[in-house]
Amino acid sequence: MNTQLEVIVLIVVIAMGFDFLNGFHDAANSIATVVSTRVLTPGQAVLWAAFFNFAAVFTMGTHVANTVGKGMVEPTGITSFVVLAALLGAILWDIITWYYGLPTSSSHALIGGFGGAAVVYGGWKVLILSGFQKTILFIFVAPFLGMALGFILMVLVLNLFHRFTPSAVDSIFRVGQLFSAAFYSLSHGANDSQKTMGIIVALLVAGNRPEWAYRPGTQEIAWWIIICCYAAMGLGTMTGGWRIVKTMGQKITKLRPVGGFCAEAGGAISILFATFLGIPVSTTHTITGAIIGVGSTTSFSSVKWGVAGRIVWAWILTIPASALMAALCEWVFTLNGWK
Repeated sequence: MNTQLEVIVLIVVIAMGFDFLNGFHDAANSIATVVSTRVLTPGQAVLWAAFFNFAAVFTMGTHVANTVGKGMVEPTGITSFVVLAALLGAILWDIITWYYGLPTSSSHALIGGFGGAAVVYGGWKVLILSGFQKTILFIFVAPFLGMALGFILMVLVLNLFHRFTPSAVDSIFRVGQLFSAAFYSLSHGANDSQKTMGIIVALLVAGNRPEWAYRPGTQEIAWWIIICCYAAMGLGTMTGGWRIVKTMGQKITKLRPVGGFCAEAGGAISILFATFLGIPVSTTHTITGAIIGVGSTTSFSSVKWGVAGRIVWAWILTIPASALMAALCEWVFTLNGWK
């Protein structure tokens, strides 16, 4: 391979590519409800979501980035090629699930890839179990929290507006959904963009380039990393992922504007709660749970549980599958003497 500096620059570019793919893959999370309720056209929706994905740069700090960069793998288990293997494993899984239209988590793919590559390089001892434990816990907490909030908000709204005609409710919440979609996209950007930031910081520190990772004299993440990650994700969202939009917005349950509003608001609150705690939560899991919660207020039969079950299996497989792919990449790098 060429010099270490060239390798680091190449991996940073690939990390930005992953962040773009994250936005592309998860675009459906931000826009599925607002498109399926026909409040916005697909073109309008991706621009709306991308703007608020980027606007999140000014909101929630870098708690999640610090968890990913410092709280998942010991420094002795991180090298440039461990980070590269993690990114490649996550990208492969994202492409596979995008092709089959499965709304899985790019976040968990990255974390699984990071863990799998690190274990091949340094053994199980390099994993920081507390970081993985809270992430794995939120695989279950996030969708149920989103489901509960979606259900509660829908019940409250139905009771508050029960005297209104259906057309009046639709008119009110067609406007309201613009705000809930913006709120959801803001929370989505705030949590998801930070995961790539954490990976880039880990890469730069492992490559003896901490002056690139942090602002002078501080342990605050450098602004160039923050801006580039949010921009890459916003551009990915603008590109969109229409296969997944169909699953999220149409196949799970049929939504009206009022349901879309409650699902987006419930999902956004759940994600911001996790972001505040520094937990790299899956925005995909959360909005899916919120949509199911909203749908179940009509009747449990209105939710297509077969589709939901297929999505859950994809969730469960994401961390081990991406870990395996990244582990294979790291094994190849090790065989070739790339450290």
